[in-house]
Amino acid sequence: MALIEFRDVHKAFGQKAVYSGLSLQVQRGETLTIIGGSGSGKSVLLKCLIGLMSADRGSIVFDGKEVTTMDSESLRMVRRRVAMLFQGAALFDSLRVGDNVAYPLREHGLGLTRQAIDERVALSLERVGLPGIERMMPADLSGGMRKRVGLARAIAIEPEVILYDEPTTGLDPISTTRINHLIVELKRRLAVTSIVVTHDMASAFFVSDRMAMLHDGKILTTGTPDEFRTSPLREVQRFIRGDLVEVESTATWVPPSPE
Repeated sequence: MALIEFRDVHKAFGQKAVYSGLSLQVQRGETLTIIGGSGSGKSVLLKCLIGLMSADRGSIVFDGKEVTTMDSESLRMVRRRVAMLFQGAALFDSLRVGDNVAYPLREHGLGLTRQAIDERVALSLERVGLPGIERMMPADLSGGMRKRVGLARAIAIEPEVILYDEPTTGLDPISTTRINHLIVELKRRLAVTSIVVTHDMASAFFVSDRMAMLHDGKILTTGTPDEFRTSPLREVQRFIRGDLVEVESTATWVPPSPE
């Protein structure tokens, strides 16, 4: 059974349909990369999974449990198991790096001692190649370092799933390569399931076990990186070449059922 499953998901903002019957499975232990043009709803999918946004219709299942009907406490338990690296790292600028990484450990009430939290923070920063920077402020970090601190915060709670929202956007080539290698290495060392949202095809081909293309409100196709490279689908080949930059959905919004 899939660890994560989206079944016939519909989502709209006003009159603009984002999803019109999206279905997708994520298997335990794999790295699945979701590609698609700007505005196609890649990031919205991650936020619906952890309850930051809600679907209008359809089912989202995590480890056999329906997410769309969960109360706040049940969603809190999901967020202990699913960590997210946000697009801009989303660090608290007023907190030192160590306190940023420690934040979810305290927020989730894991019952750790201060020493245990400090040790977990140090280990997390070491895993992303930034040992000993606990006392630095986010303003003193480069864009790539901020992303890695955000990743350290994500893995500090020892999640089963990591969601990466455009992890290489805005980074220089060296930082991009470092982040890509971290995604692969963390999967290997921590045995996590990963969902990566990106429009960076080089990153997608490097980190993925499987890929899925979001287009016109649905998953157009899924497959391995090699299957995507040789896909006969015109939309896939145009996206790989960079011809399909913006995706405008033509789906029609269907209001949720009163049931």
